[in-house]
Amino acid sequence: MQQAVGRKKIHPQKFMMWLAMASMSMAFAGLTSGYMVREAQGNWRLYNLPQLFTFSTVAIVISSFTMILGVKAFKARQMPRYRLMISATLILGLLFGALQFGGFYQLYHQLQQVRINGQVLNTASTVRLNGNPSESFLFIIAGLHILHLLGGIIALLFVFFRAYRTNVKTYNATGLEIVASYWHFLDALWIYLFVFFLVNQ
Repeated sequence: MQQAVGRKKIHPQKFMMWLAMASMSMAFAGLTSGYMVREAQGNWRLYNLPQLFTFSTVAIVISSFTMILGVKAFKARQMPRYRLMISATLILGLLFGALQFGGFYQLYHQLQQVRINGQVLNTASTVRLNGNPSESFLFIIAGLHILHLLGGIIALLFVFFRAYRTNVKTYNATGLEIVASYWHFLDALWIYLFVFFLVNQ
């Protein structure tokens, strides 16, 4: 009976990761809530969401599936398949990062062009061209998101290099499961942000 109870306990590192993801979720929920409250007050510039974000969404969703297959292959000790899936996840993760960078660069350039040309995307109201708060909210959210993404890519690189070690002495999947959980969290977080930006553009 005691052994059964022990098996149900959450690994301490997994528990810490879940706490970290919960705190990150609360931070982004607070930022997006503040975004909507400030937008409702007026003096807000709208934007057109770059199409690169759609492509990046497809890339990270596929990468979550390859990560799931990779974890499954590792637990089954199918190392060639595991390495293939982890390699695919890393490539898709890097592609996602590149598309995200390109998308936010286009968005920044778009907002700058609006300011330079004296054109306002939100034609429903008069918006001041200098110091608009929409840019601050947008790029604070983007900056935090990219920071978390960099952490995820570094974790994927660590898993990738470990996967290609010649000698595998243990098949303990705890570390891999923690990285996978974080990567799936990034996937869910970006889908939330993507829908949020799409609705509020």
